[in-house]
Amino acid sequence: MSLDMYSASVPVFTRMLTNLLGILSKAEAYAAERKFDVNVLVDCRLAPDMIPFKGQIMIATDHAKGATARLADKPVPSWPDTETTFEQLKTRINTALSFLAEANAADFVGADERKVTLRNRNSETILDGQTYLLERALPNFYFHITTAYAILRHNGVPVGKGDFLG
Repeated sequence: MSLDMYSASVPVFTRMLTNLLGILSKAEAYAAERKFDVNVLVDCRLAPDMIPFKGQIMIATDHAKGATARLADKPVPSWPDTETTFEQLKTRINTALSFLAEANAADFVGADERKVTLRNRNSETILDGQTYLLERALPNFYFHITTAYAILRHNGVPVGKGDFLG
C-alpha cells in the first residue's frame, strides 16, 4: 500500500503553519501586555550559534513550499529572505499558506516514487519522493517550527503544547 503523499504533506504543513500564526499572535499579545516591541523577538535565539527566530520561520516556510512543489513536480518558488519584523514574518507564513492552498492532490499521483534532487554547495542527493518527505522534508519542517516555538516560549510567551498542536 502506498502512502497518500498529498495527505501526508500539504495538510500537515497547512495545519502547523496555521498553528504558528496563532503562536505569533500570542507573542504579539504578550508583548503588548508587557509593553515591549514584539520585533525584539525577531532576532532572538536559544544559543549564540543558532539561527534566530526569523530564520526559523523562513526555513520552515521554505520546507513547506519546497516539499510541496517538488512532490507535485512543479518549480519551487524563490522568496527572498528579507523579513525583519513580526508583520513581515506573518506575511511570509500567509504566502506559504496560499501556495499550499493551490496544491492539487492530482499533482501528487506518483509522488512517492518521483525522484527529488537536493543540491547544496558540495553535493547532490537524489531520493524518491516518499523518502524525501518522511526522512528530510517533514523532520526539517518540524525542527524549525519547534525551534521557533521554543524561542518564543524561552522568552516568556505563554504558549503550550496545545498551541503547538492546534
